[in-house]
Amino acid sequence: MPFRLKQRNVLPGFNLAMGYTLLYMCLIVLIPLSAAFIKTAGLSWADFWSIVTAPRVLASYRLTFGASLIAALINTSAGLFIAWVLVRYSFPGKRLIDALVDLPFALPTAVAGIALTALYAGNGWIGSYLALLGIKVAFTPLGIVVALIFISMPFVIRTVQPVLEDLEPEVEEAAACLGATRWQTFRRIILPAIRPALLTGFTLAFARSIGEYGSVIFIAGNLPMVSEITPLLIVTKLEQYDYRGATAIAVVMLVISFLLLLLINLLQRWSHQRYTT
Repeated sequence: MPFRLKQRNVLPGFNLAMGYTLLYMCLIVLIPLSAAFIKTAGLSWADFWSIVTAPRVLASYRLTFGASLIAALINTSAGLFIAWVLVRYSFPGKRLIDALVDLPFALPTAVAGIALTALYAGNGWIGSYLALLGIKVAFTPLGIVVALIFISMPFVIRTVQPVLEDLEPEVEEAAACLGATRWQTFRRIILPAIRPALLTGFTLAFARSIGEYGSVIFIAGNLPMVSEITPLLIVTKLEQYDYRGATAIAVVMLVISFLLLLLINLLQRWSHQRYTT
């Protein structure tokens, strides 16, 4: 019987590592989130339902999730294009553009909101030209989409970029030698390889957009039933000392966000299994 060395891990044993993981997750994630459910439990079902289904609250749900979905979809396609350019081409200023991709990560969201409002307002550098075409961005739902696109842009790019770097160009050249068109090469070779990364980037961008607050409140206009996002409505209720109303809306946001992210993760897992098999 051959002699085998016992495999040693740099990290401590499973029991200690798992205990630390569970403790950290409970302190940072589970306990703060459970506090919202505990606070909401003091409401009767009728009061809870009347709060979370009020017309103003429903309008904020539609705007928040709708704008987040649009921004994530736009960034999925645009992010793939930008990642492709950064990986497959060499050009002057490439490092500068690559660094600019991470700017929304480092820039305070309030600064981003103020800058976007100044640009897209009716008298701004970009907004003044759009006004001539009858397009109003600032203080409208369109402005919210623009802000969400800005803050969630890096997620898709940074998720897809490493996958494209590992994808050998020789595979595409072989497909071209076999007579495949560019669209066939992309659809049958490139897209299956990057689909899990695209879904991951979409999930991260969507989740980031749902909870965004700082960059949106400046450009949204915050008009009830028109351009008021759900995070702002929660803050408004907190300022009015309506803690149970704020936590009730927060619980609905948590549940809907968790279900959507779970669905997307299951879809991502299915896509990955289908590609690997």
